[in-house]
Amino acid sequence: MDTQETIKQQVTAHPVVLYMKGTPEFPQCGFSANAVKILNVCGVNNLFTVDVLTNPEIRQGIKEYSNWPTIPQLYINGEFIGGSDIVTEMFQSGELQKLL
Repeated sequence: MDTQETIKQQVTAHPVVLYMKGTPEFPQCGFSANAVKILNVCGVNNLFTVDVLTNPEIRQGIKEYSNWPTIPQLYINGEFIGGSDIVTEMFQSGELQKLL
């Protein structure tokens, strides 16, 4: 399976997917830590994460898949939601909670 197929399988097989730097327990950047914190506050307990630091093909491939240059990237029900700033704005407005 090539990288794009792997990513497609990941985002469609899990209801909530976060491509991040590090892990939820040990995020490796502030933006990833922020996204995990918000999802935890929203009560997401079925979060599927992918540490892009351990997989360079996924790290580059996810940017191409979403046409979005930065990480973290959040997907809900197979749909790209956005990065840390968008997730924060959606959380503050209550829109993210409705999606989840």
